[in-house]
Amino acid sequence: MTLEPFGARLRRAMDERGPLCVGIDPHASLLTQWGLNDDLAGLERFSRTVVEAMAERVAVLKPQSAFFERFGSRGIAVLEKAVEEARAAGALVVMDAKRGDIGSTMAAYAESFLRKGAPLFSDALTVSPYVGYGSLAPAVKLARQSGAGLFVLALTSNPEGAEVQHAVRSDGRTVAATVLAHLAAENAGEEPLGSFGAVVGATLGDLSSYDLGINGPLLAPGIGAQGATAADLPAVFGAAVRNVVPNVSRGVLRHGPDVVALRDAAERFAEEIRAAVAAY
Repeated sequence: MTLEPFGARLRRAMDERGPLCVGIDPHASLLTQWGLNDDLAGLERFSRTVVEAMAERVAVLKPQSAFFERFGSRGIAVLEKAVEEARAAGALVVMDAKRGDIGSTMAAYAESFLRKGAPLFSDALTVSPYVGYGSLAPAVKLARQSGAGLFVLALTSNPEGAEVQHAVRSDGRTVAATVLAHLAAENAGEEPLGSFGAVVGATLGDLSSYDLGINGPLLAPGIGAQGATAADLPAVFGAAVRNVVPNVSRGVLRHGPDVVALRDAAERFAEEIRAAVAAY
């Protein structure tokens, strides 16, 4: 059975649980901070604890695939379990894998993360459009078929991103603006929210020169450890702020391994975000 479209499921989850997205980012330094070894057992304990603390409470969990991949096939098995358990507990899972390629390779990436029944099936996947937005067509098609979504890199928070994303095309439009326009077209007519979102950094300041009204979600890294706060969101995102999914990773995870402390930290961020967007 095909799932209800991701955008509709995300809108409901954000309205019911708040818009917070918590990362599952088992950095070696975080494992150490938690008193865990940087090994498979530490990875398992870390992932299990975050899912236990968050999956019944937050709208979105976002595992960073790279931190699992570095342990090889056994790390991927831990990731599969985390995705399965998080979704079973009611959280939407955005797989942060930033895949991007052409043709059959992009189709294979899509099969890995967006095909119902795949071991790593996730509610949405982060993807890179920088071999051309059209290269994402296999992922767009499969996401539509399975009720999943995509988050496409558009205006990322890393300083290096500007050299590509702010580059001006021959038509006078920046690369980032072009990506946003494609996403708006994907989401046209979708209610209550389209399933094809953009990654837009919360640390970027005034983005009023960009049309963020893509009728889709805006995944916003940068809250917490990277310096942005919930109070910054309206100034950055303007009228699109209600569709923002702020991502917090280290700002919450540093409070582990205590489950109660993790939950309290997430709730504080969630309340700050609710207050910041209440006027919209």
